[in-house]
Amino acid sequence: MASAFDPPLSTTSRPPLPPPNSAANLADSLPQINFDFDSLRDRMTKFTLKFDAFIESGRKRVLSERNQFRLNVAELQEDQRMKKKDIEILQLKTSSYQQTLAKEAAETREMQQAITSLTTQRDRQLAQRDNLKQQIEATQKEIEEKHQKQREHQKKLEAQARYNVPELDFWVTNLCLRIEGAGKEDRLKFVYTHVDEKDWEREAWFELAMGGREYDVKHCRPKLEKEKVERVLDRVNETRELVGLLKGMRELFVEAMKS
Repeated sequence: MASAFDPPLSTTSRPPLPPPNSAANLADSLPQINFDFDSLRDRMTKFTLKFDAFIESGRKRVLSERNQFRLNVAELQEDQRMKKKDIEILQLKTSSYQQTLAKEAAETREMQQAITSLTTQRDRQLAQRDNLKQQIEATQKEIEEKHQKQREHQKKLEAQARYNVPELDFWVTNLCLRIEGAGKEDRLKFVYTHVDEKDWEREAWFELAMGGREYDVKHCRPKLEKEKVERVLDRVNETRELVGLLKGMRELFVEAMKS
């Protein structure tokens, strides 16, 4: 940087000098100029200092602005990084929330299906219960009717028994017959003798079930033909006369002994 006045620069615009012979006269006629180099130097020095200060101030300002810009950029980058991280977190939360919603929706559908199934099952069970109640009522009614018929039948049997007792005693004697228990409440065992001409002591017997509405022969010895026994039972069940059964079974035993 220049610190003093440069004379050649200040004389470039001046007119050419006169010849030497006229220099003295010309010099005498020119006014006296005081350049005041010291003052000019001082002013240039001050200007230089101000200019340097201005440059330094500008450099510092540029550096400060550049540092501030870098700081702002760093802050923006950090803010961007944080926002990106926040976005990733929000995306993860959104994905998790969507998965939770999908899971809850699936569970809701399953619960609705279960409720529908349980409702259908309940309705079916209610219908079955009502049907069973109707069946139970019908069965109870049928049982009551059977009990009533059995009571009526028992009354008839008791009346028939009172009528048959004297006659039964007569036929027990005449048919060579004795009556025994068969091990069950509703059964009697009828034992015959004098059915085999070769052995009058030989016994023949049959068990009679009397608990139902009709008589039924369960067992017999010797074994008889089923068809013949059923024909005897059919006649007896029509007339309800026990004597007819006793006579018919004796005849079958005698016939079996002969064969």
